[in-house]
Amino acid sequence: METKNLFLYVLALISIFLPLAQSVHFKFPAVFNFGDSNSDTGNLVGAGIESIRPPYGEIHFQIPSGRYCDGRLIIDFLMDAMELPFLNAYLDSVGVPNFRKGCNFAAAGSTILPATATSVSPFSFGVQVNQFLRFKARVLELVAKGKRFDRYVPAEDYFQKGLYMFDIGQNDLAGAFYSKTLDQIVASIPNILVEFETGIKKLYDQGGRNFWIHNTGPLGCLTQNVAKFGTDPSKLDELGCVSGHNQAAKLLNLQLHALTKKLQGQYADSNITYVDIYTIKSNLIANYSRYGFEQPIMACCGYGGPPLNYDSRISCGQTKVLNGTSVTAKACSDSTEYVNWDGIHYSEAANQYISSQILTGKFSDPPFSDRMPFLLNLKF
Repeated sequence: METKNLFLYVLALISIFLPLAQSVHFKFPAVFNFGDSNSDTGNLVGAGIESIRPPYGEIHFQIPSGRYCDGRLIIDFLMDAMELPFLNAYLDSVGVPNFRKGCNFAAAGSTILPATATSVSPFSFGVQVNQFLRFKARVLELVAKGKRFDRYVPAEDYFQKGLYMFDIGQNDLAGAFYSKTLDQIVASIPNILVEFETGIKKLYDQGGRNFWIHNTGPLGCLTQNVAKFGTDPSKLDELGCVSGHNQAAKLLNLQLHALTKKLQGQYADSNITYVDIYTIKSNLIANYSRYGFEQPIMACCGYGGPPLNYDSRISCGQTKVLNGTSVTAKACSDSTEYVNWDGIHYSEAANQYISSQILTGKFSDPPFSDRMPFLLNLKF
C-alpha cells in the first residue's frame, strides 16, 4: 500500500512541473458516460435486474453503491480529476439524483451489439444512446417551460460542450467465447464497430463534440476467464492469461483505433480521444509488484482459495450450499493488494493506478502528456 501511495505522490509532484502552455481545456460543464460494469454507477441495480450486497463498496462508500467494485471506479477518479461530482446513474432514482453535471447510462453486462434474450443486460449501446436522447429532450422541455437547470451553463452548452465518455465492448467478446470460436469472434468485430460508429454519429448529430473512447482491456487476464478457459496450460501466456481472449481484445482495439482515426478526420470540428486501457492494464498485471500489489490475477472476493479464489457457482458476497456445505464468498483481508476484486472487475486500488496512468496523457491518441492541467487536481 505504501508503495502505491509513494508512486501516486511522485506522479503528482512530477505533474506540477509539466509545461502548461497551450493547455487543453478540460473544464467540461457535464459528462455523459456510456458503457458496461467497468463504469456502471448503479444502472443495472437501479433497474431491478440485479442486486449487489456487501462487501461491495466497502472501501470508499462503506455500503454497496451500485458499482461492481470494493470502492471507486476509473470514472469516479476521472470525475474527481475534472473537479466534477460522481455521475448518477440514469435509472437510479434513490436519493433524488442530481444530473446537473451529467448522467451515466452505463449498465453492467451491456454490449455494443443489440441485446438478445439471453443477455445479462438489455441496455446495449444503442439503447443507452436512445436513453440519452430521451434525457436530452426532457431537459430541454423542462428548460423551455421555465425550469432553471443551471444558472451558469445554458442547456444547449450543457450538451454541446459536455464530454461524452465510452468504455464498452468487453462483453461483446467475453460473452462470445462461450459459444463461438476465436475466428468467429474476430469475424464479428467489424459488425460490432459499425454499431459503435452508428451510436457516435447519433451523438454527434445531437451536438456532441467531445468524445473520450476507452479501448478494451486484457480479457484473458480476468480471473473468471482464466478459471473457465485456462485449464489447459498451453492456452495461457507468460503472464498466466488466456491467449485467445487477449488476442481478440487486441484485434478489436486495433480496429477501434482505426475507427477513431477515421472519426477524427470525418468530424474535424470535434475532439476525439482514444485511450489505450489495454496497455495500462497489461503493464499493471505484468509489473504488479512494482506498484505495490501482491496478486495480479487471483480474486480478492471469491471462494476456493489460491490460485484463483474463484468459483463460478458462487459470486462475491453470496452464501450458498456447495457439496452439502454452506459457504460464503468473502473478501480478502486487504483488497489493496489485489488487482482483481471479484473475478471479473478490478479493485479500487487497481482502478486508482489505471486512472493515474490515463491522466498522464501518454496512453492517448492524440497524446496530451505535456498539456494536462487537471493532473494538478489529483485527489486520490
